Parts: sequence; structure tokens; C-alpha cells
Amino acid sequence: MSRPNRLESDQVVTIPTREDGFTVQAPLSQTWDLDVFFPGGSDSPEFRAFLDDLAVRVSGLKQRLESAALPGTPAELDGWTPLLTEYQELARHIRQAGAFVSCLSAQSMADQEAKLLQGRVSQISAAFGSATTLMDHQISQLPEDVLSALVARPDFAEIANPLRERRARAAMRMDPQRESLAGDLAVDGYHAWGRLYNELVSRVQIPWEEGGRTVYLSAGQAANKMLDPDRAVRAELFSRWEKAWGEQAELIGEALNHLAGFRIQLYKHRGWDSILSEPLENNRMKAETLDVMWAVIDRNKEIFVEYLNRKAKLLGLEKLAWYDVDAPLAGSSAKVTYEQAAAFIVEQFGRFSPDMARFAEQAFRDRWIEAEDRPGKRPGGFCTSFPLSRQSRIFMTFGGNMDNVSTLAHELGHAYHQSVMNDLPQMAQQYAMNVAETASTFAELLVSDAALRAAGSDEERLRLLAEKAERAVAFFMNIHARFLFETRFYAERQKGLVSAARLNELMVEAQKEAYRDALAEYHPHFWASKLHFYSTGQPFYNFPYTFGFLFSSGVYARALAEGPSFARRYVDLLRDTGRMRVEDLAAKHLGVDLTKPDFWQAAVDVSAADVKRFLALTENR
Repeated sequence: MSRPNRLESDQVVTIPTREDGFTVQAPLSQTWDLDVFFPGGSDSPEFRAFLDDLAVRVSGLKQRLESAALPGTPAELDGWTPLLTEYQELARHIRQAGAFVSCLSAQSMADQEAKLLQGRVSQISAAFGSATTLMDHQISQLPEDVLSALVARPDFAEIANPLRERRARAAMRMDPQRESLAGDLAVDGYHAWGRLYNELVSRVQIPWEEGGRTVYLSAGQAANKMLDPDRAVRAELFSRWEKAWGEQAELIGEALNHLAGFRIQLYKHRGWDSILSEPLENNRMKAETLDVMWAVIDRNKEIFVEYLNRKAKLLGLEKLAWYDVDAPLAGSSAKVTYEQAAAFIVEQFGRFSPDMARFAEQAFRDRWIEAEDRPGKRPGGFCTSFPLSRQSRIFMTFGGNMDNVSTLAHELGHAYHQSVMNDLPQMAQQYAMNVAETASTFAELLVSDAALRAAGSDEERLRLLAEKAERAVAFFMNIHARFLFETRFYAERQKGLVSAARLNELMVEAQKEAYRDALAEYHPHFWASKLHFYSTGQPFYNFPYTFGFLFSSGVYARALAEGPSFARRYVDLLRDTGRMRVEDLAAKHLGVDLTKPDFWQAAVDVSAADVKRFLALTENR
């Protein structure tokens, strides 16, 4: 039996149509539409006018907050609540502006105007950050009876938990004046180092010979080619990849050191004694939850080491190198067209929820996705939302392999998550990164398991099981290595600057530990090539991925047990992600305790079962 929707590459594709859905015909555009937001890209006069107006409105809000009388009784709330309403509206405008410049910068790293606009948005965001500090301080100063009266009002009932959370977080920070100063200084300090990293990445070019001539691959293009079935190609490309990042390592190391130095000093002045204070609070989770998650993973790594060893044997190697971990097995290098990927994703979404299928159809039809494989794009993938327009945009580079299909499903999951929250107040939409991975990984599982069920041969089944096992290896080993590296790097950075050579050592040490020394060759400059280490919006941009992978496995297991009736409950869970701590979210919707190992063990067992199936299929090969 062949996989559903498998099509010949020269066919005209019609994405499957729900009874009440849409039809999208191929060839599908692989470039997104940004003009619907602000025509003209980085030269858009409408966007500049939008920023001018936004700057004025943010300044006005801050002035009104500074002069506002704090309500001392419930009767005095009427004079203050319009400020809270305006604050949420401006937060939506800030997100719209940030999403637009992120898309401009990603689609062309050579767009100098986009970089200037990004700087302008950072300045406005810093001013809004000062207003946020004042707003949060005032929320923290409201008498309890006044806050209770506020959240009892119909217009604010849905942000009761976010308001109480802001009240608690304000008590963890410096006074408003010093917090505002730190935010202002961050524009040309902290955030500037992050922008410098992006500039350095845009200069990374990997020379490659194609068709008798030398071409220069962007980082994103080179990453896709690292999945080539020919090991000689992978090895040579990886060598050039390491060399290219090594040439930029000293400057990139400066950026990493100063990003970390800013955080360390800021945390010290806030009185935080752990480098994980902010990332844990950002992700609304307890340190106890994080510790037990990693402990359970660490206890279960042997089965995944066995997978790596078996894959090495199948590839005729004693041990895998870094560039072999995700390499296709022999006979498993089938190419997938963008249209085939779209058709398959929409069909499998529809098996769980027609609403998800209609949403994906709209994304393909209305050009919400930038997937074209071309030079000059930023590496990696992301999904960003435009709250004023109630739309999202997805960025990736589609190279025609199944890993790209997974990425596409993953990012569509993010976009669907946002879509079910669009009618909520802005404060209730601000979900943390760890639960942001719930819908994305859930979407991946829908697609990968559907492909596995439809597999018509052991060879195809083996390839799909390998892909699932490799995702588990990424979350349990690759992400763990990032977490170990970053934790140890910050410990050393507190004592002084860390050299590029030492960063390489820390990286390899973390990789060897996380992979249980199962590889023959590691990636010393991974710290330089991975954008996540340079995010100024998400410190420790690593463990939330693993949390999300395992949490979504638990959600997915519940969906399998309950069938299509779970689709409504799934949406209810997603809608709560912006207004509950993760331990409470899991207790309410899944009936589990995240501070205990049982949930995490059951979630790891799901991935371990896939590996065991792979090992059984390959036992005599």
C-alpha cells in the first residue's frame, strides 16, 4: 500500500478539499505575501508611518502612566482601566511591527534597510518596555480588593491569571526607574549584540562545486545539503561548514560573551542567584519540573545510544560522525515536492480536525509560507504572528526531503496554535515557549505517524521510524548538549570572558556527555552556528523544545485514546497556554503532575517504542 496522496512530481496537485473547505491548486507559490501587511517591503512608506504613529502612542501611554493616580478603591478603577486596555492594544501593534521586520530580515540577510528598521522597532520596543515596567509596577501596587474587583469585570476576567502573574514578577525585579534604564541601554547593548550575530551569519558562505562551477551556499542551503545520502558529500560539506564558522568564531564569540555578560549583570542587580531564574519564569515552570525531566531522559538514553550504534552499522561505519546522525539510510533518499508535502500535511491534519485542515489550506492558498530554496536567506525556520491582521507567516527553506516536511508541519502547528487564540485579550495570548512547542510537535506527530501507518514496505517503514528516532535523539541528546553547554558557559562567564577555543572545548564536552560518547566526530563550532544561543528574547532557548516534545507526546497519546472528540479539548488546552503555569495546565487538561517522573517516563517510552521497532526491523541486517 502506498502512502496517501503520494503523487508524481509532474502532476498538477489539488490539495484535498473538506466538504466546507477550500481548494488550492499547484504549482503552489513558495514565497510569502508580506505586502498584505505593509506594501513595498523595507521601502514601505506605510510601515514607516505605522512606526511613527506607534512611537508617538507608546510615548503618550508612558506619560499617562507616569501621571496616573493609582486606584485605591474599586470605585476608582474606571479612571485607570482605559490605560490597561490601551496597553494591550499597543502590545498588538508592537508584535505586528516586530513580525514584519523579522520576516524582512529573514528573507534577505542583505537587506540593509530591513536592518535599520529592525533597529527602529527595537527602540520603540524599548520605550514600550519602559511603559510595561510602569504598568506592571502599578498592577503590583493595587490593593488586593481592587485587583479582585478588576478581574471580576467581564472585560478583564480572561486575564486574571496574567495580571496576578505580572504582580508577582514585578516584585522580583528592580524599581521601575532602574528597569527602564536597563531596557533603554539594552537597545544599543544587549539587543545590538544579537543583531551583530545576525549580520555575521549573513556573511557566512560555504563554497561548493555544482555543475562544473563554484557556487556559494548560505548557511540554510548548506544545512539542507548536510542530509545528502552520499557520505563523502556530507563529510566534505561538514569540513567546509566548520571552517566557515571557524573563520567568524572570534567575532561571534565576542557577541556571545557580551550577551551573557549583560544577562549576568542584570540578574545580579535584580537579586537573582540562578542563571535559570529568567528562563524558568519565562516558561512558567518550576526548577523541580525541569530537573525531573532531564533526570528521566538521562536514565533512558541507552536505547537511543543503541539506535545510533545500529544506524552506524547500517551505514557501514564503526561510529557515526556528527554529520551522519540525521543522514538518510540507504535507499531512503526519496525527494518530496512542495506540493506533495502540502497535500499530505493537509490530509493528515484533517483526519484529526477539519478545522486544522482548513487552516493549513488557507496558509498555502494565501501565501503565508516562505519556503523557496535560494541564497541569501536566514538559516532555520520560524513562525511569527501578525495580531492586527490575525494571520501568521512561516519561514523555512524547503529542500525536498522529509525533514523539510516535518519542519513545515511543525511551523503550521505553531500558526494553528495562534489562530485559536486570536479572539483572546492580548495578555491571555502570551504563551511561553515550552508550551508553544505543544501544537507544533503535535502537528509533526500527526504527519509522521500517518506516514508510518501508510507505509507499504519494510524499507519505507524503516525510513520513517528512523526519522522519528532522529527527532527523539535531537530532543534528548542535541538539545541536552545545548543546555549543558550553556549552563557551563555561563558559569565560566561569571569569572570573565571565555575564548573561542574554550567555547569549542565546552561544546564538544557537552556533546560527548549528551550523546554518551556515541559519536566518532563532533561539532566544535556548533555554538557559533546555532542562532538560538543569540536570542535576546529567549534566554536558554533549548530546554523548552524538549519539554514541548514530551508534553505534546502526552497530549498526542490522549488524542489517540479519545479520537476526534479530543479536538475540541485540544483547542481548550491551547487557549489556556497563555494564562496558566505549565504544572497547572497539565493538571487541568491531562490530570498529571509534572514534578513527578511518571508523566515524563511515559512520554519517553513513546519514543523508545519507535526505536525498539526500528531495532527489531534491522536486527538481521
